[in-house]
Order: sequence, then C-alpha cells, then structure tokens
Amino acid sequence: MAQSLTEILATQAVYADLSDTGLIAFQGDDTTAFLQGQLTNDARQLSQRRVQYSGFCSPKGRLLGNFLLWQHAGSTYLQLAAELQPVLQKRLSMYILRSRVKARDAREEWLRVGIAGHNAAGVVKTLTGCALDADMQTAEAGQMSVIRLASERYQLIAPAADRDGLLAELTQHASVIDMNQWQWLEIRAGIPTIVAATQEQFVPQMVNFDLTNSVNFQKGCYTGQEIVARTQYLGKLKRRMYLVHSDATMAAGDEIYSPEMEGQAMGMVVNAQPAPAGGWDALAVLQISSVASGQPLHLQSLEGALLTLQDLPYAVS
Repeated sequence: MAQSLTEILATQAVYADLSDTGLIAFQGDDTTAFLQGQLTNDARQLSQRRVQYSGFCSPKGRLLGNFLLWQHAGSTYLQLAAELQPVLQKRLSMYILRSRVKARDAREEWLRVGIAGHNAAGVVKTLTGCALDADMQTAEAGQMSVIRLASERYQLIAPAADRDGLLAELTQHASVIDMNQWQWLEIRAGIPTIVAATQEQFVPQMVNFDLTNSVNFQKGCYTGQEIVARTQYLGKLKRRMYLVHSDATMAAGDEIYSPEMEGQAMGMVVNAQPAPAGGWDALAVLQISSVASGQPLHLQSLEGALLTLQDLPYAVS
C-alpha cells in the first residue's frame, strides 16, 4: 500500500514546484526605503542572511496581499498569490514616483521549489551543502538561494535554466507533491495567503501577522499603518485566525456562522485545502468571543457543515 502524505512527512521528504506562485522583483538604490514605506514589516531587516513575511495594506489598514521576501543578486523578491500579481505590481509601481526603483515580473527568471518533511534539512544539505540553524534564515549556494521557513519546511530558488536538472535530482531524494498539498502544509503551519476572495477583509493582526513576525510596530509609517497601530495599541482585537477542519469542502471567502451571532457571520475562511486523511483543513478568521464560548461553528449558514478547531504550531492569544 502506498504511504500517505503524513506518513512520508514523518520519516522522509517531499518537494513541490512553486513556479505557479507570483514573483515580483524590485531593484534600484531606493528599493529598501521604498518597500519600508509600503509594507507591514521592517524591510531594513532583510539581508543576505534573513528573509521575512510581510503584507501590503490599503489606506484603511486592510490587507491587499502578503508576501515572502528575500534578497538575491541585487534584487528584492516578493512571492505572492499569482492571481494578485498583476494588480499589486501595478499598484505598488504607482507609488515609486521619483524613487530609484524598478519593478518587474520575475516569474520566468527563477525555479522555486518547496521541500518539507522530517528529512527536508538532509535533502537541502545534499543538494546545496547548506545547513541553516534558524527559521527565516537564508544562504546562497552558487546561483541558488536556500530559505529555511521552519525546521521541516524549506524553499530553494534556482535559475530557470537549471529547472530540469534540479527537479531530476530532487526526485532521487524526495517524493513529489502538487501545489495544493504544499498549500495544505502552509495552512497547517498557520501561514496565510491573501487571495482575491479575501482582499481587504482583514487587518494584519486578524491573520496573526503579529504572531508570525509579519508586521513590525516600531518601523514607522507605511500605507495603512495608522489603523494597524491603533488596532494594536488602542483597540481590542475581536477576531483571530484559527485552524479548523470540516468534512465539507471549504474555499477562501466562505463565511462561518455561530448561533450566538443571531444570523450574522462570525468569521471567514482564509485558505482551505483537502486534508490527506480526509475532509478539509482551513485557516479561518473567527470571532474570538465565539471561539471562547465553545459554540458550534458552521460553514456558510447555521445549518451548514460543522467545523472543529485544531491546534496551530503557535499559541493564539
């Protein structure tokens, strides 16, 4: 009998071609200062050794998109949901004005591969010689970049010309999975991806940006910063992101209901994917008071499928 994904992850490694995600490159002397004025995290902390998660907000502090950022060969790269790249690349470019920065579509320049599982670090070391000892750390191996997202999740970035050779070598050391399965791993890790269905639905804290080091409250001004800071220091956060499971199919943007909300939606699915053992796992932003009350959670209506809460790898407070 073939091993399940969870069984493979427990003892071996898997890899996924991530080339279907979006990728914007920014290059120029003012790149860091420009991104510092637009994104939620402190772009000055990016380096040849450090990567980061970040977001781009509307003036009302609602997330328009989010990114994994890294630097390589004079450019800063923003990886995001592919469906959002055209509009966000255009919108960010509108703010460049006289800054010495240029934005470009970098999807065809680089092969991006995710590697996960108990032996992920071993596979990375075999392929690149790199051994990273901290999360969100990066190193270079020739023209390749290696990112440690977590102890058992990595990303490799290699020139597109090396695609066939690298994927062939990976098949010798890891089992291939598809993009949906990789996104399931991201869901289980509590890392959200803003997509078209969830644009402008959440302030960063609702999707746990403050718990995943995706927002910096000391960095100074950026688009939407005043609302984000007010939520952090003056307001009371009413919604947080949780991991949920259901036997029913879920999709980003689906609303979630609970009896005490008197017919009003109390939450929304952020991302969802089929779970290897059956059913669906999802990240969902939920009313904190409803979760605390222990009331049942239903998908799309009070008569909808039940949702059960699961544990994220970090504490949700």
